[in-house]
Amino acid sequence: MEKLFIKHNNKVSQVNLSFQRELAARIHWEDRLIGIKGPRGVGKTTMMIQMIKQKYKKLDNVLYCSLDDLYFTENSLVDLSEKFVSNGGKYLFLDEVHRYPNWSQEIKNIYDDLPELKVVFTGSSMLKIRDSKGDLSRRAIFYDMPGLSLREFINLNLKTNFPAYSLKEILQNHVEIAQELKKQFKPLVYFKEFLQFGYFPFYQEYSHTFLQRVNEIVNITLDVDMMQIKGLNTSGLLKMKILLHIIAGLVPFKPNIVKLSERIGVNRNTLITYLKHLEEAGIINAIYSSTQGVGVLQKPEKIYLQNTCFNFALSENEPEIGTLRESFFFCMAEPKHKVSYTEKGDFMLEKKFVFEIGGKNKTAKQISGVSNSFIVADELETGYDRKIPLWLFGFLY
Repeated sequence: MEKLFIKHNNKVSQVNLSFQRELAARIHWEDRLIGIKGPRGVGKTTMMIQMIKQKYKKLDNVLYCSLDDLYFTENSLVDLSEKFVSNGGKYLFLDEVHRYPNWSQEIKNIYDDLPELKVVFTGSSMLKIRDSKGDLSRRAIFYDMPGLSLREFINLNLKTNFPAYSLKEILQNHVEIAQELKKQFKPLVYFKEFLQFGYFPFYQEYSHTFLQRVNEIVNITLDVDMMQIKGLNTSGLLKMKILLHIIAGLVPFKPNIVKLSERIGVNRNTLITYLKHLEEAGIINAIYSSTQGVGVLQKPEKIYLQNTCFNFALSENEPEIGTLRESFFFCMAEPKHKVSYTEKGDFMLEKKFVFEIGGKNKTAKQISGVSNSFIVADELETGYDRKIPLWLFGFLY
């Protein structure tokens, strides 16, 4: 355990506190059991270590460790926790729990048997909490962590603290909000940069190798997380990679399930299961019909890559601006709002508001006669009436 404390101290001493994700302020860190889920690369580890440095740095009763550490090849998580508590430990931060075979059952046992210990753990967005062997849904408070929003990206660059706006505020007051914000920065400049570099917080540290690292995130998610959490074998993983390659070249992709199944070499249900896995992993965003509930084997109406950085990293050709615009809107809206398919327009939010995405000259022709409909236009700093600047939706969270 001594080596774990040495690694803990090194990580805490090196972490930077200059920028912190706002999720940290919304988490009730004193709860007994906290779970943080999210895709790779969005900053879950950094947020935990920052919190330790801020809140517990001077304490010797706190420990951070990653569950892929070699320590756990010979020691169980329960044994570590019991030893930690017997030596006065009170706060245990566990990273990458999905890398530990029996994580949910052992965390459940720790919660039940060591009431004096507070545990925070992070894991893949693919984690199925209720389906896990040790059902933690009644014990833990869970938080989902997406990548950076455009607003957070701007705050990170300018060291500012611009607030988020609700969908209602943007729809009703977008002119006033945009006019006030554009006095303080050039929104279109940051929007363009965000499309290629903005979603992952590590872009400043690795600016020259950013897209290569984004590609590595996808590969590790598939090669490691997908196999461990979903139990895919090598053949299934290869077929999923072929599927992702097809999607990346065709987004926004309207899947023909029969033809795609034949091309991949799997049956319909397996194909839809693969699409669900990619969606849960935070690699794609799928949009479904709003007229029915999303069933386990319901096919999506349209598929996007989950964020625009993936478009640049995974596509063989330069991404089309129309695809980037729609992907950006979906990515920024999805963490806070139900996004569904609509026959007229590009997206429906909360089964009520319809949005058509385009450039500054986009007209309302395609959503003519649709109630609660709006044009979301790129290349505009400010909008007017029911025409709203696209970049402003990057302030939803």
